[in-house]
Amino acid sequence: MSRKVSPLGDRQTCVALFYSTHYAIMAEKAALEAGLTVKLIPIPRHLSSDCGVCLCHLAEDSPYLQELLRARGIEYDRVEPMS
Repeated sequence: MSRKVSPLGDRQTCVALFYSTHYAIMAEKAALEAGLTVKLIPIPRHLSSDCGVCLCHLAEDSPYLQELLRARGIEYDRVEPMS
């Protein structure tokens, strides 16, 4: 049985889901400017059947990322742990 590997290595990660690809790209740019470790990835099927991308980030950075998104006015749907 193979183990799922996070796009960010062995550390615990979360994904932020957005209402549009536009918001996801804006979020990636803001997070990178803030020095966060992030990566845009396809939305995992168990979270949504929609075609699109989400922002994978370190779980420990999740509260900071969410505050950053609110401060920048970048709308997002929710944040889910990667499993």
